[in-house]
Amino acid sequence: MDFDKDEIVDIKESQYGFFGGPGKMLLPSRHSVESVLEKVPQGKLLTTDLLRHKLADMFNVRGTCPVTTRKVLQAISADPDCATAYWRVVNQNGDLIANNADGVEGQSARLIQDGVPVEQGAKKPKVRDFKARIVDLG
Repeated sequence: MDFDKDEIVDIKESQYGFFGGPGKMLLPSRHSVESVLEKVPQGKLLTTDLLRHKLADMFNVRGTCPVTTRKVLQAISADPDCATAYWRVVNQNGDLIANNADGVEGQSARLIQDGVPVEQGAKKPKVRDFKARIVDLG
């Protein structure tokens, strides 16, 4: 998959329920995702939903593809030369993201280094009081 350029496509009819109707959808580039992540300060977080909403607002489209966004985050996390803080993105319920290159263990360690408390739950590690740490990117 090519993450070098942003693409805007029509939302398929089968996706209307997820996106709330017809319109355009962004398939984000790595550059666009990184440009949002660079605005998240140490100790703060974004959820995957908020990241997608911010990207949709930037491109004036109805929504951002969750699958492409997840794949871009995976690519960023797998790049050893990349300094973009992908670990500051968590799931909408505060759970850590298992499919990053360093898994939940690596994300947990990076978040703790950032000063973000992580609960080691029975199922999955989760950020404690994550809603209080969400950054408002406007």
